[in-house]
Amino acid sequence: MRPQPPVVRSAAGRPAAATQASRGSGLDSEAVRLALVRRLVAQGLQHPAVERAMATVERHRFVDTGLASQAYEDISLPIGLGQTISQPTMVARMLELLCAGRTQPLGRVLEIGTGCGYQAALLSLLCREVYSIERLRGLHERARENLRELRLPNLHLILGDGMLGYPAGAPYAGIVAAAAGPELPSVWLEQLEIGGRLVAPTELSPGQQHLVLIERTAQGWKRQVLDAVRFVPLKSGVG
Repeated sequence: MRPQPPVVRSAAGRPAAATQASRGSGLDSEAVRLALVRRLVAQGLQHPAVERAMATVERHRFVDTGLASQAYEDISLPIGLGQTISQPTMVARMLELLCAGRTQPLGRVLEIGTGCGYQAALLSLLCREVYSIERLRGLHERARENLRELRLPNLHLILGDGMLGYPAGAPYAGIVAAAAGPELPSVWLEQLEIGGRLVAPTELSPGQQHLVLIERTAQGWKRQVLDAVRFVPLKSGVG
């Protein structure tokens, strides 16, 4: 039997995705969302909990109204302040790497770069507790508004410098980053628990980014270089 993720509920007790779907227009159709998930599965998505999360969270609610008609296409979209919401295949790929081989929800997870809040909502269905940190105040507030109606008790949004991680919540079973730097900050590695995983894009050479998977073991860290990717640059500071 496949493990069931936690159900996101509204204040009235109904599943939040269903509650929101009852309010909207054609884009709230479950069929549109499930068509995207079928494409993801056809392209290689295998983890059942990630598949269910992608089928539950409504991506169009995290983009501007003018872009909502493109929300279920496999493309990245602008969310303001020079940032983007990643394409669904990339989101699913990173979450699957984080969850691979695990049939139970992850423990505490840190997301570097909340953006519009879409991936944070997905993580809330895959983890017992999520800390999501964003350096840009405008995006932090936008994510807070986007996520308000979902009322996710296990999701904590933080305005801060993601380059520093979030030591108050460490150690983490997983860390996932949505921006690429020339190297992974050492504090991220230190904030992983033994057995934890870090999934992040990294610029291994000028103009060449790859997805990197780090696993912390009792002996140290194991590193794998995976897919070629393209992400916004990792920056420090709060603005």
